[in-house]
Amino acid sequence: MKTKSLFALCAVAMAVLSGCGPEQTAKPETPAQPVSSTSETAAPAKKVFKIAFSQCNSAEPYRTVQNNIFKQNAKKYEGEIELSIQDAQQDNAKQVSQIENIIQQGVDLLIVAPNEAAPLTPVVKKAHDAGIKVICLERDLVEPVYDVFVGADNVKIGEMAGQFVKEYLEAKKVEVPVVVEIKGLIGTKPQEERHNGARKFIDTVPNVKVIEEVGNWLQDEGRKRMETLLQANPKIDVVYGHNDPMAIGAYIAARDAGREKEMNFVGVDGLGGPDGGIKKVMDGVLACTFVYPPCAAEALDIAVKLLHGEQVEPRVILEPTKVSPENAADVYAKATVE
Repeated sequence: MKTKSLFALCAVAMAVLSGCGPEQTAKPETPAQPVSSTSETAAPAKKVFKIAFSQCNSAEPYRTVQNNIFKQNAKKYEGEIELSIQDAQQDNAKQVSQIENIIQQGVDLLIVAPNEAAPLTPVVKKAHDAGIKVICLERDLVEPVYDVFVGADNVKIGEMAGQFVKEYLEAKKVEVPVVVEIKGLIGTKPQEERHNGARKFIDTVPNVKVIEEVGNWLQDEGRKRMETLLQANPKIDVVYGHNDPMAIGAYIAARDAGREKEMNFVGVDGLGGPDGGIKKVMDGVLACTFVYPPCAAEALDIAVKLLHGEQVEPRVILEPTKVSPENAADVYAKATVE
């Protein structure tokens, strides 16, 4: 009997254990993931603005300095802008084509130094109408189809040059003074304005004779024009070049003919450096020049402001400086050499 009771008790225990089901193997818990304090989505990359500079002709010393200033000043906006420079090589059709390509590239801002006003106005307007911000640099267009113009007052520079020539001729007291005016590229605003400004004064000199030639802003062409004029004119009192390279080219022609001491040479641009107009005044090559600021650093600063939606003046006009033997050394010491 005891055996049967013991067997029955074991059976009951087994039944109870079977009702509880088989033992489950515990799985290790997945460790809790740390909660980041920043968003799981990466912040959008900072926009880098694309700026294109359409240069009319890098062969001119003034333009070379301008390009270099743009490159140097772009470094302070590294990571914020990308700057590209294209050279139209004094070719209207080439500059128009380059700007057409710039429009297709979808740049954010265009800086343009127009080769000539009329041919460039329509394509610059097209860029502006396409939503590209536009800065016109120191050569104005037929219409203000841009956001900002940055330059100096070419009429004022012409007036300053003309006044200098007039005062020199009156002091010389020549009965029939002869002035050679070597003009820049016809169709450009600086040529027109430097001519008109200067002639306000030169034309008031009694009995003055003015001989006009076109040197297209280039030293070699200024020299060639002057070689012809020297053969045809036994007396010349003043040469007024619309820029320093043409005035210097005229000086070289006169020097080669042994006549450089007979006349005064007046230029415009007033660049620094050993070959610039300021040094040529110090060396006695030019009697006077007038600093036309390169405008590049100012234009780039304004470009960045425009791209960030800041308000800027629609016309930024920088002041010219007269450079004569009296102040040339001081101006030269302060000039930016690029």
